[in-house]
Amino acid sequence: MSLTCCCQGLNPRPRLKRSCFKSRKTAHNMHNEQAGLLEQVHSSVMRASLDLREVSKPVAGYNFSEGVDYTRLLASFLSTGFQASHLGQAVNLVNEMLDWRLSHEPVDDNTSEEERDPQFRESIKCKIFLGFTSNMISSGVRETICFLAKNKMVDVIVTTAGGIEEDLIKCLAPSYLGKFNLPGAQLRSKGLNRIGNLLVPNDNYCKFEDWILPILDQLLLEQNNEGVIWTPSKLIARLGKEINNPTSYLYWAQKNSIPVFCPGLTDGSLGDMLYFHSFRSPGLVIDVVQDIRAINGEAVHASPRKTGIIVLGGGLPKHHVCNANMMRNGADYAVFINTGNEFDGSDSGAQPDEAVSWGKIRGSAAPVKVHCDATIAFPLLVAQTFAQRVSCSEDLTSVIT
Repeated sequence: MSLTCCCQGLNPRPRLKRSCFKSRKTAHNMHNEQAGLLEQVHSSVMRASLDLREVSKPVAGYNFSEGVDYTRLLASFLSTGFQASHLGQAVNLVNEMLDWRLSHEPVDDNTSEEERDPQFRESIKCKIFLGFTSNMISSGVRETICFLAKNKMVDVIVTTAGGIEEDLIKCLAPSYLGKFNLPGAQLRSKGLNRIGNLLVPNDNYCKFEDWILPILDQLLLEQNNEGVIWTPSKLIARLGKEINNPTSYLYWAQKNSIPVFCPGLTDGSLGDMLYFHSFRSPGLVIDVVQDIRAINGEAVHASPRKTGIIVLGGGLPKHHVCNANMMRNGADYAVFINTGNEFDGSDSGAQPDEAVSWGKIRGSAAPVKVHCDATIAFPLLVAQTFAQRVSCSEDLTSVIT
């Protein structure tokens, strides 16, 4: 056996040492790689933050340990997050509408002599357009809207046919609470109509028919004998006067000269009554062209006033209010309250920024959409805005007078 072979056979440790050194070197490299990867992951996860203290406020809700104060509770919505914060933003925006005066705007070389007068400038307020769907009147939001009309807190109202007839019908007979899941066939057999979880007896519409048909007869006589040209808004004002009931928002609207527009006048029981009347006493004409001139004029001739829009729900009232303001290059303030989404391309669910693209809301505005059932959100909104500006004594005086 050679010496080399003997040495290799008797002393293999040098080769083992090299192998251990290599393993330790590999382990060291792996450790470095893992450490580098960990540092990279850590820096990604624990990225340094932008300091928000100068641009936002901390999230905080209401502390009930300090007692129950509803004004402070509602004010806390602004910092609560989610749709509570949207409602808080809507409250601020409506208060901006109510606070605005022409005196807040600078006077320039194009300002007329009348508009330079300080007293005149302080008297000019924002013109507020209120739009809502008929279910608001079917529900108890009717009383909130009646409050606004009674106290002259809005300037223009737009609604659907149901928003007219339901107000009048409730003066003749009440609606009732039901449930969302009541079977339609059973309700039909009992002469009951369901609106969500509300019930309206068919008898209510019979009373409405008995009340309105003689009025339509009188309108036809005035058209034929006096040359009166009826428009939807003129008809609505007349119905508000004829109902003569202070629980009706239409009563207060006509009393306070607040125009109520309804371009879809025939889409409801009111349309049924006009249909029946056209057979019994044909000839009544209602001119919609005059009304489109009238509502667009409310927006076009608002200057130097700013305009603000508040819309509950979507559909026709939402678009009609926005479209009128397009005629003046957009409203200055806008609040939408509805549960619709924009993904089906409907105007009902569209975000305010879509209206900006059409010139219906000014690009300089900061509109707010509250994704919420308006029966919840709107009374809370009014409690923090309009209602704060009307004392109980003033409200009582307006009822008496």
